[in-house]
Amino acid sequence: MFELKTISLFAVTAIAEIIGCYLPYLWLKQDKSILLLIPSAISLALFAWLLTLHPAATGRVYAAYGGVYIFVAILWLWGVDGVKPTMWDIIGGSVALAGMAIIMFAPRST
Repeated sequence: MFELKTISLFAVTAIAEIIGCYLPYLWLKQDKSILLLIPSAISLALFAWLLTLHPAATGRVYAAYGGVYIFVAILWLWGVDGVKPTMWDIIGGSVALAGMAIIMFAPRST
């Protein structure tokens, strides 16, 4: 159950970070409203707060989170940008998730 909660929290954290970065992109590159910066800032603050909810050491959490971020970003590429991931995208995302699992769930003697 710990593993599922950890991965779920990482996924929500990744979505908050991606939204926080995607909204300014829309403003800067697609001439959308500058008001998108308000929910962007809220989303990035949520992202930072969510990272604090993990019980593991901060550096370990940040390292492992990167793997989930990569995988969620590939899903975003597909779901939001409408670009179907390649086989290599899926393999790379899977390797990143495997790395996250090793970092977060390997037995430790502390």
